[in-house]
Amino acid sequence: MVKKYDINDADEIVVENETPQDDIELDDEEGILNDKLKLLKQKLSACEEEKREHLEELQRTRADFLNSRRRIEEQAQREKERAKDKILIELLTLVDSFDTAMADKEVWESVDIKWRSGIEAIQSKLQSILTAHYITPIESIGKQFNPEEHEAVSNTPVDDNSQVDTVIAVLQKGFRRGDTIIRPARVVVGTQ
Repeated sequence: MVKKYDINDADEIVVENETPQDDIELDDEEGILNDKLKLLKQKLSACEEEKREHLEELQRTRADFLNSRRRIEEQAQREKERAKDKILIELLTLVDSFDTAMADKEVWESVDIKWRSGIEAIQSKLQSILTAHYITPIESIGKQFNPEEHEAVSNTPVDDNSQVDTVIAVLQKGFRRGDTIIRPARVVVGTQ
């Protein structure tokens, strides 16, 4: 399109071949494009918000999964330790049996030496198993009664005031595993 310019007496410039309808169409197209652009920007903003929400949900889900896995592993470890403790506590009944069998020194010394050596070897092996698992007996005789370490089965009157609330006799040894009491000692406590 060729444009011609005419100059009038009033120095006006008149542009030929341009109609007001062309301006309206351009304005309409520009308005439509601006509306489309606004709509696309809104959609983009909504998509970015949705993406952020999904990302946060994914991060929470991942954290929940990792926490659950850690809790399951810790629970499995605790169950393993409880099972081990249960077996070790059952082994303590064997310790009690050996202690009972060897309590009367005179009778124990009168038993055949080969048989006695075999029993002592078994007892020694049992003791080494317990030691390998950090199980140690609780020393109780002459100690102050401690309800965390001792189970008072009975009490007996004592003449000496220093023996009041003191362990006088042990009926069954107590044991601990590290710092944890796995079986309290069953004891007789002195009273006034």
